[in-house]
Amino acid sequence: MKKLILATSNKGKVREIKELIADYEVIPYTNLMDAFEIVEDADTFKENALIKARAVYEALGDSDAVVLADDSGISVDILDGAPGIYSARYGGEDASDKDNLYKLIEDIKAKGFKESPAHYTAAIAIVTKDKERTVHGWMYGTAITEAKGDGGFGYDPMFIPLGFDKTLGELDNAIKKELSHRSQALQLALKVLKVL
Repeated sequence: MKKLILATSNKGKVREIKELIADYEVIPYTNLMDAFEIVEDADTFKENALIKARAVYEALGDSDAVVLADDSGISVDILDGAPGIYSARYGGEDASDKDNLYKLIEDIKAKGFKESPAHYTAAIAIVTKDKERTVHGWMYGTAITEAKGDGGFGYDPMFIPLGFDKTLGELDNAIKKELSHRSQALQLALKVLKVL
C-alpha cells in the first residue's frame, strides 16, 4: 500500500481524508516528526496548500515521499468573502474551532442579518520529487447565525448546504461526505495520485 503523507495534524481533516482515500496508507506528518510552524502567507487557498505541502516534503528529506496538503475555508457573501483564507485563525492566532464559529456568527449578526449565502473552498496540493499538482472542490449553501448539531468540525454547525434544511453539524456523515468541498477535491486528487 502506498504511503501518503498529510501536511496537517488537524484530527478532523486527517479522519476525513483517511475515510476518502482508502487505497493509501494515510499518515499525518506529525507521526514522523515534530510539528513545526508553516507560515501560510499567500493570498489563495491553492498557494497556501502548496506552501504546506512543499514545507513538509522538504522537511521529510525523503525523495520518494508523496505529500498532500489541504487548505480550506468558508467565505460568507455578506462579509465580502471573509473569513476565506483566514478561516482557521478567524478568532485569533490561538482560537479554537468554537471561537472561530462564534466570531463568524457574531460578525454576520453585526451586519443585521440572520443568514447569508456562503461557500466552502478546498484546495489540495500534491507534491512529489518532480511534480506539483493542485485541485479544488466547492460546496455552496447558507451560513446561519445559530450553531446546530455537533457533527463535523469547524464551521459545520452553522452551514446549511444547498438543497438541504439541516446544517452539516446535523447531517448524517455519509451525506456530508458526498457533499463536502474536501471530498470533491479529494476525488480529483485521487485521479492525480493514480497518474503520478
